[in-house]
Amino acid sequence: MDQTHASSPLAGAVHDLATEVVLALRSGDHLATVCGAAGIDEENRTGIAAVRVIGADLLLPSVLHGRHPHPGDVAVLDRAVREFPPKPDAPAATAWSHWHMISTLHRMAPPAQGAPGVSAEPDADWLEAAPWQSFTHQLSVLAPLAVPATPSAVQRAAATRAVDLARGFVRAVRRRDWLQAAGAGRWLAAIGGAPATLGLERGLDFVELMGGQDPRVTLHVRAARLMAEARAR
Repeated sequence: MDQTHASSPLAGAVHDLATEVVLALRSGDHLATVCGAAGIDEENRTGIAAVRVIGADLLLPSVLHGRHPHPGDVAVLDRAVREFPPKPDAPAATAWSHWHMISTLHRMAPPAQGAPGVSAEPDADWLEAAPWQSFTHQLSVLAPLAVPATPSAVQRAAATRAVDLARGFVRAVRRRDWLQAAGAGRWLAAIGGAPATLGLERGLDFVELMGGQDPRVTLHVRAARLMAEARAR
């Protein structure tokens, strides 16, 4: 099977879903369903897979605006958790993403009948010894964990290595890796630890300008701005 054509429906679904999350972040509208606007329901397997890619960021508008998520979005995220559990040999980032999806569901909405319980956090020791380049890459993959009031071992690791994240942000910009730069910038905004010399606000403006055709980049940049604004109030 042609892998390009095989992956295009999923890529399109991820693009549409991320776009709707961005629109909800901008409007603050908690009454609209992100999944419904993207044409995704519990029976759409490609859409469910796209939700697994987006992860807990599906509910990010509700998390950052302090509002109840739409029941339809909660149901689809719950379905993604059930349909795509991590395999025993899955990468640590996959295990963390799955854990965060479950913990976000439990925090934002009453658990559905038979929903998985929140288990102990996955191992995070590997982050402590990771070189700053690898550390930034892994943290950018785990950018959905960069939200306020959700302490975790990953967030604690980020808080102790803000300088490494700043170096990684600059490196990602120079390499034109806009998604990684946006994820690193989101972490710096979440922990409030960006060095003053970095110029994070202008850096994020540049990242969005250059990489904004990917709505996942815009999603992380918008999340970073909302968290920075909340911190400044």
